[in-house]
Amino acid sequence: MPATPWPVDDLSPESYVVLGLATCFLKQPEGLQELTIIEPIPAAALTTLFAGVPTAYQTAIATTIADWIDLTNWQRPSDWPETAQLCSDFGERLLAAARTYRRDSQSRDRLPLGDRYDGFQYSLERKRILNAAPVVRPEDNVKQHAYTHQVL
Repeated sequence: MPATPWPVDDLSPESYVVLGLATCFLKQPEGLQELTIIEPIPAAALTTLFAGVPTAYQTAIATTIADWIDLTNWQRPSDWPETAQLCSDFGERLLAAARTYRRDSQSRDRLPLGDRYDGFQYSLERKRILNAAPVVRPEDNVKQHAYTHQVL
């Protein structure tokens, strides 16, 4: 990803953002392949995660855009796996997530800059499959009454 030129109109390099380490899966012919993904977490999603909703996120860190936007020499946290990959569209998602924290100071207070949080309700019961294609079946259709389209 090319480095983002500054100034980005509404963000500074010191803008707050939260990154999460998530367990995701790819559907392969031989089965599911497990991946560890680094991705930005928007403020609304972070609020939900702190409420105890089961999630694929193992941990999260509060950081700044400057620490991650120039990926020529980025440093993953030392205790995150070497195999962890950046999510697709990482740069765009990083900037978008940072914008959500500008108006949500409560989320910034829950996870102060530089801190990490490992207390999520981590669960793989509902797997996040990255390359899943939606399959629509006839039984998914909403059942309507026989008189729905009739003039009474």
